[in-house]
Amino acid sequence: MRAILVGLGALGQGLLGHLIRQGPELLDTYGLRVKIVAALDTSGAVVQPSGIDPEALLKGKRAPGGLSNLQPWFRPGRRALEIIHTVDADLVVEVTPTNIVDGEPAMSHIRGALKTRRHVVTANKGPVVLANSYLASLAEEQGVALRFSGTVGGGTPVLDLARKSLRGDRVLQIQGIVNGTTNFILTRMAEGLDFDEALEEAKKLGYAEANPSYDVEGTDAAIKLTILAHWTMGSKIHVTDVAVRGIAGVTRSDIERAKAKGMVVKLIARFDGQKASVGPELIPTTDPLNVPGPLNAVTYVTDNVGPITLIGKGAGGRETSGALLRDIIDIHLRSR
Repeated sequence: MRAILVGLGALGQGLLGHLIRQGPELLDTYGLRVKIVAALDTSGAVVQPSGIDPEALLKGKRAPGGLSNLQPWFRPGRRALEIIHTVDADLVVEVTPTNIVDGEPAMSHIRGALKTRRHVVTANKGPVVLANSYLASLAEEQGVALRFSGTVGGGTPVLDLARKSLRGDRVLQIQGIVNGTTNFILTRMAEGLDFDEALEEAKKLGYAEANPSYDVEGTDAAIKLTILAHWTMGSKIHVTDVAVRGIAGVTRSDIERAKAKGMVVKLIARFDGQKASVGPELIPTTDPLNVPGPLNAVTYVTDNVGPITLIGKGAGGRETSGALLRDIIDIHLRSR
């Protein structure tokens, strides 16, 4: 499978690492050989129609000078859309930074790839939350696949469970912890830290960005809940339909009062088919959603089975890039 890799940050490099480590296994198990024919970052593109060795690409990217080390294949200043339209490929992997305002530049990259009949795999939440119905329709019209399992749950197959493993059943409700940063902060507060202390620790450990408002205010959780509602229940809700309250107002006193009642405070995302919300809630310590640290947990309440809870790591370059690989394998198997 010939692939164009758009974005060489943590996720792009993580995917290259998987291809390096698992290349023989992918070929033996699935008959899949991923050939990187182009890779791009903000400096330009590396283009080699016969394929670029993933190990050489990763080494070049990480060395001083970046992609310019990869001569004679480096094309300085080349833009992703130009490469998508001119380089022959089966698949575009889009892992540029998320923009939830208008989804760009990923929106244009994904739309351009689908229009030129390339499959698309992405972990970029912007285009998925803003234009999922349009992009899904475009993919179907062009006879290609659009996969984005890494947008929710990192490497944990939250979306795949609902769509693939619950065939013949119907999801009636969604509830869960879908942001690892806030869950880590609340966990540490329950262990004795103040909010600011827990937030600083989250930053030091890489769980929170320098500007953590996206997580702390509940925006990230609202976006993921919207994607879950679209994918698992066919809902048409917009992220602005989600009633959102973050955790900045949670105090140690709130945590202690909850503890005295045998409860914990968690940032819970909920959708019942009508109303969508994200906010701090008290849940029993025995609740399956009471997971520690940066873990995510999502419960689907289904028509036939009732509640089903999936728990796993919700972030991390290796974990989320593993979801990219899972989507690539899925497309390959469906295309044979």
